Amino acid sequence: MSTAAPGVPTTGDYVNGDVSYWYRDIGLPARRAALPGPRDYDVAIVGGGYTGLWTAYYLKKAQPDLRIAVLEREFAGFGASGRNGGWLSAEFAGSRERHAAARGRQAMIDLQHAMFAAVDEVIDFTRDEGVDADVHKGGLLHVATNPAQDRRLRAELEDLRTWGFAEKDMWLLDPSERERRIRVAGALSATYSPHCARIQPAKLAAGLARVVTGLGVDVFEDTTVTEILPRGHAAHGRAAAVTARGAVTADYVIRATEGFTASIKGQRRQWLPMNSSMIVTEPLPAEVWEEIGWEGRELLGDEAHAYCYAQRTADGRIAIGGRGVPYRYGSRTDVRGATQPQTVDALHAIMATLFPATAGARVQHSWCGVLGVPRDWCSTVDLDHRTGLGWAGGYVGSGVTTTNLAGRTLRDLVLRRDTELTALPWVGRRVRRWEPEPLRWIGVHAIYALFRAADRGERTGPPRTSPYARLAGLISGR
Repeated sequence: MSTAAPGVPTTGDYVNGDVSYWYRDIGLPARRAALPGPRDYDVAIVGGGYTGLWTAYYLKKAQPDLRIAVLEREFAGFGASGRNGGWLSAEFAGSRERHAAARGRQAMIDLQHAMFAAVDEVIDFTRDEGVDADVHKGGLLHVATNPAQDRRLRAELEDLRTWGFAEKDMWLLDPSERERRIRVAGALSATYSPHCARIQPAKLAAGLARVVTGLGVDVFEDTTVTEILPRGHAAHGRAAAVTARGAVTADYVIRATEGFTASIKGQRRQWLPMNSSMIVTEPLPAEVWEEIGWEGRELLGDEAHAYCYAQRTADGRIAIGGRGVPYRYGSRTDVRGATQPQTVDALHAIMATLFPATAGARVQHSWCGVLGVPRDWCSTVDLDHRTGLGWAGGYVGSGVTTTNLAGRTLRDLVLRRDTELTALPWVGRRVRRWEPEPLRWIGVHAIYALFRAADRGERTGPPRTSPYARLAGLISGR
């Protein structure tokens, strides 16, 4: 337990960390057995989050005789898969222009349409496999609350029209419809997309793990992989995932470690572990919901540079998140999900600004987690048949849906199928590594300091994107 941050109303203490509220809601799962010793499989997957579990699921469904192991340091769903904001959205991370440069503009449009379809693919899975994940497909709202944000939101909508978003896929709400859906204080404009659903992340992770083990996949928990070796390595010959409990050899080893990739030997500068934090309120009374609206349970984001993301939970709370302390020196990750009191305070203030009726709402749980960020901020998936090594990740916070697309794509790559999925432009992306320390730490903290300065300036400044944000974009390479 943690004492409340100054200025945040609580009922005494609020839970800080212990993974996430989502697991507090359903209870931590019983641990599965650890790897008992050296083993051999057809496919070994390092990481028991959404990416690893979806990959195992689709491979096993496509070819039931495959021997598949998932190796997880903690328990399946421990990382971002059990800590995220519950946005099953069609948003895809990274520059559309960069993806189009790889295989053409139509390929990027195809990728966007694949993301639309992936939202429904996950929803269909929960129905067909009996996984109750509090799914509600209410769509996604992005709200602008100052003139600079309004200008940016409208420009983004026009740009999306050229990347596969038809009128039916996203549109600008007129003021009456905006207010009917959700009443955000100071809102100037909002866009709406139907391609998004609310989920309870831990319920999806736990249900997916249950289904995967039921198919005959071996999920080993409390098993830390320290190194991943390609085929032809002198000690093993086949591709291998090395643990203190012995090596797992396989035809293919898939790295699905997202924000924890830096913990693998030789991968420290591959993907940067970006920190994101969340709070959840107590259940809000009916009079608060009457003032806010939000009957459609849409997912909600703002147009700030240091943006927030929020959902109305199935049990009548608001869960809201943002970046907090974005990065820890040396690619270190959090300790059991604990977050800083000042971050809790800041998220509560953002919520109360958007919804003044929640100013007195009490925080009941705060937590944080890490997401993977490639140097060019573009997600990637690939498999090298020569080395036997594959990977997927770098979702930059858009992983709930993208992991499903990655799992199906890795299935096709492992099975050597040439499909529409393997032709998508995020397949095979290679980018340079992040800078060594201390440049990495200095750069990331400078980027987010500039974004925060840009947000402050845009609240009262001219109706255009702050030059601080433009500078941050140049430094980040986004």
